[in-house]
Amino acid sequence: MVKSLHRVSTIALLGGALFLASCSSSQDPAKPRTEFNIGWSIYAGWMPWPYAQQAGIVKKWADKYGIKINVVQVNDYVESVNQYTAGKFDGVTVTNMDALTIPAAGGKDTSAIIVGDYSNGNDGVLLKAGDSLSAIRGKQVNLVELSVSHYLLARGLETAGMSLKDVKTVNTADADIVAAFSSPDAQAAVAWNPQLTAMRGLPGVKEVFNSSQIPGEILDLLVVDTATIKANPNLGKALAGIWYETIALMQRKDAEGAKARAAMAKLAGATPEAYDKQLSTTYLYVDPKAAVAATTAPTLMTNMKRVRDFSYSKGLFKGAASADAVGIGFPGNKALGDPQKVTLRFDTTFMQSAADGKL
Repeated sequence: MVKSLHRVSTIALLGGALFLASCSSSQDPAKPRTEFNIGWSIYAGWMPWPYAQQAGIVKKWADKYGIKINVVQVNDYVESVNQYTAGKFDGVTVTNMDALTIPAAGGKDTSAIIVGDYSNGNDGVLLKAGDSLSAIRGKQVNLVELSVSHYLLARGLETAGMSLKDVKTVNTADADIVAAFSSPDAQAAVAWNPQLTAMRGLPGVKEVFNSSQIPGEILDLLVVDTATIKANPNLGKALAGIWYETIALMQRKDAEGAKARAAMAKLAGATPEAYDKQLSTTYLYVDPKAAVAATTAPTLMTNMKRVRDFSYSKGLFKGAASADAVGIGFPGNKALGDPQKVTLRFDTTFMQSAADGKL
């Protein structure tokens, strides 16, 4: 899920510095604009964005609302989120955990306007010896520390009556994890696709836990700067229109649907077969009504509390006295943490407009 070539611990320190800085400063009010930049990185559930640009769908919806939207690829996932946090992008594709621990914990008021999918097997825990997760006790585990892989491992251990104290994690960049796990000395690993698929195919390797066992906890989002979207609601309408038109197209079982998915696969550097396999473990909220229902369900607050508490326990809220220091807002004026310090908001406005046919 996380496409990081940097050490995530560095990001935690950056987030902490920004968090402290945010206590003494505030963002300048946004103004109406006509041109916007949206960052994205390669992941199965995010490939509709570059395809939509290639196919003219981005321009179609931007023209409808009299604006211009630039959909910009960043090769490194965490760098894309850092650039968004620094103000280079108006929005970015990001997981719920990273939206919380990087921009939100850094004091950047951020709104999740599209809940696109959740990992339904795209992230997994692998063992070279042992048929169940219980066999991981005492082993070294290669993973990107302080990422969703670390969170998945913690949740998996919890289901097996263990904790992170029962294993030794080895911080391994996503670019290096396939090679690292190929070493005879490697015992266990946590990874996301496409690396997960490659590692799972090694001799003697068994997947003993995956994200389908914690549905809805690892979310993939499109987030935007809150002040920007308030000042420019047409941006949200256009983005929702782009998203739902594109994913409806890729779901089609005819030649047009196959052509769209093949184009997305090419943009991701994968074969159509490999991309379709990744999509099979990605639960896309194709219907905007389903996305709204998931975002308004009590389960979202429960899951975000788990993510928040894990993040705080790992020191990702540097400078915060408690996990409540970074507030998370939900539909219906509900909040987790300090309601006066909400910097991550789940906003159903534009998904609801799509569901109502009002875009």
